[in-house]
Amino acid sequence: MNILEVLHVVGTLLVWIAVAMLPPTIMAVFEGLHLHWLGAVAATGTVGSVIWFLTPRRLSINPREGLAVVGLGWLAVVLFGSLPFLFTGVAPPIKALFESVSGFTTTGATIFPFVEDLPPSILLWRSITHWIGGMGIIVLGVAILPMVGVGGAQLFRAEVPGVSGDRLTPRIASTARLLWVVYALLTAAVGVAYVVLGMPVFDAINHAMSVLATGGFSTRSESMGAFSPVIQSVTIAAMILAGTNFTLTYRLLGGKWNAWFSDAEWRWFAGILGVASVSLFLYLGPANNEWSFDWFRAAVFSVTAVVTTTGFVTADFAAWPAFCQVVLLGLMFVGAMGGSTGGGFKVVRAVVVAKHTLSEIRKILHPRAVMVTKIGRRPVRPDVLLNILAFLALYVATHGIGTIILAALGYDLVTATSAALAAMSSIGPGLGEVGPGSNYADLGSAAHVTLSALMLLGRLEFYTLLVLFIPGTWSRWGGDR
Repeated sequence: MNILEVLHVVGTLLVWIAVAMLPPTIMAVFEGLHLHWLGAVAATGTVGSVIWFLTPRRLSINPREGLAVVGLGWLAVVLFGSLPFLFTGVAPPIKALFESVSGFTTTGATIFPFVEDLPPSILLWRSITHWIGGMGIIVLGVAILPMVGVGGAQLFRAEVPGVSGDRLTPRIASTARLLWVVYALLTAAVGVAYVVLGMPVFDAINHAMSVLATGGFSTRSESMGAFSPVIQSVTIAAMILAGTNFTLTYRLLGGKWNAWFSDAEWRWFAGILGVASVSLFLYLGPANNEWSFDWFRAAVFSVTAVVTTTGFVTADFAAWPAFCQVVLLGLMFVGAMGGSTGGGFKVVRAVVVAKHTLSEIRKILHPRAVMVTKIGRRPVRPDVLLNILAFLALYVATHGIGTIILAALGYDLVTATSAALAAMSSIGPGLGEVGPGSNYADLGSAAHVTLSALMLLGRLEFYTLLVLFIPGTWSRWGGDR
């Protein structure tokens, strides 16, 4: 492990986070908070610059160092990203860190009961943290660090783990740039659509960044419920877009019109959205003695927001019948597609586990049969299958531990279970005390720390963060490798 090379990339990330703070800092001039913002910019930029200047600039990053960069990079970014909340006085240290982690991990859980009371500069910063974290702070680093070269592939794999290692170009830096271009263009398109439909410009900018990041932070306490049905419908389409593998969207924009429908994972993703939406609507209609398009839109919106892990709300689904809540909890676990900005276990992994389980059941009847788990027409390699099963075990175990800790802190089972799952899967709203009609403000500091850890573990898919605690990761600091 060459710790100096790792720190060089971390320092660069902090410098760019300081740059990202400049737009809110300019806005803060009109709020009288510019000195507070300048303090946050100076602290972040200075630390990043010092680290950058004192570490070697010729990088050759191997897989182990790539994991360390991702883990340390995210820890540094969320820590310094909390400074604006702390310096402006809108939140104490633990809550400021929680809001920063929630923003960069695109979870959207907030400690602010009435976001309308926040300064516009803080609202903008919350959305910026979403937008940066949505595609991945490390992908951004690769895109702007050509000196990383081929070694940047290790960063990209660590940041966007999945079943396949598809690239758009042979050079990973070019891949990252292309993804960011697509990401930025889609964000701009959604923002323009919001403005055309009557959303105020400031709200449109914030919600466009939030929805493409599948984040969930809003400028309104009512979230998307504060806007018209047409805007809500556009948001549904935008959430589906954000929950789809961005490489597929790139190919679609490049003229491959069947890019989505020809992909097996996308067909499963669309099928889950459709079946769950219809199921909830068919249950909500009789339960409320009303068959209306409003209930259908509420069902589709909630399902889409949960599956894509965006977390926007138009209705308090915590008050819906138990059947609907159980369905939504299941969807929180499944999450969005691999290669998207969404979180969760990922659709492709869930499909692989389901198909493998069915194969094992069939082997009971046909013990000599050779059965290969496939996604579409592509067989899943045995080593990939084992990795997915191990990831499932780690996911379930971590959720169980998180639930036990929250329960030990005095929270009821529904709140503990849903809050832990919502944090790990980057959803935001859960059930019980953290439902859509509430927030995370009243939770204690221990709960905020626990949920912050779960958000980071889920966003980095466990291994990237856990590897930092393995002594072997840090052996042979510097020198020859």
